Amino acid sequence: MYNYKLNIAYDGTKYSGWQRNKNATDTIQNKLDTIFTKYFNEKIEIIGAGRTDKGVHAKNMVANFHCSHLIDVSSSKIELNHYLPNDIVLTNIEKAEDRFHSRFNAKSKIYSFTCIKGYEGIKPLFNRNYVVVLDDKVNVDIMKKAANEFIGEYDFKGFSSDRTKKSTVRKVEHIEIIEDETKIVFKLEGNGFLYHMVRIIVGTLIEIGSGAREIKSIKSVIKNGVRSEAGYLVPAQGLALEEVKY
Repeated sequence: MYNYKLNIAYDGTKYSGWQRNKNATDTIQNKLDTIFTKYFNEKIEIIGAGRTDKGVHAKNMVANFHCSHLIDVSSSKIELNHYLPNDIVLTNIEKAEDRFHSRFNAKSKIYSFTCIKGYEGIKPLFNRNYVVVLDDKVNVDIMKKAANEFIGEYDFKGFSSDRTKKSTVRKVEHIEIIEDETKIVFKLEGNGFLYHMVRIIVGTLIEIGSGAREIKSIKSVIKNGVRSEAGYLVPAQGLALEEVKY
């Protein structure tokens, strides 16, 4: 069997997330499995570096798959893109080492969350499916200070909707908050993120920035591990997977 690495970008607006799901056929993974299986005329299962939720986008999802024969990566890229829907793009395909696994070998992931300053009278049009409008003014300097409280390895159970019995310990390596005249972008890097974790962290920071929450509440949520004590879950469309590092 040959192992191939993929780089994929997609608009998650109309999909039920990345992961194949017996209760929903409209996932990115299901769509890729179906098209790749038909194209290569054998059962193909795409392995993603991680999961993105319903409505979340990816600028660079990394994946891999195994195939029984050696393929021409250049022509396959062109032809597969012809069969893929317009909201999914295969940006690269290359032969990988036999042991390469897109998820298990990943060292960290970078996500971005984009907010538009609605309180400045700005209304998104062409990018409305990729941003979230902030109706209340926020203090970016305070949010930057609060973001430092998340840096490190902690049990992030309180900042997740995940009910798994597996470990909820994750390491957040970096949070950057970038502001310009029209928008505020949050960038988070970590060795892994729990279900809804990025969106709850951003919601917590926005509440702090608007004055609805104090910075010290972050450590309290980490200590208590209670989801209801953390901030609100920001809408999915503002979130995008930017990069997977190996």
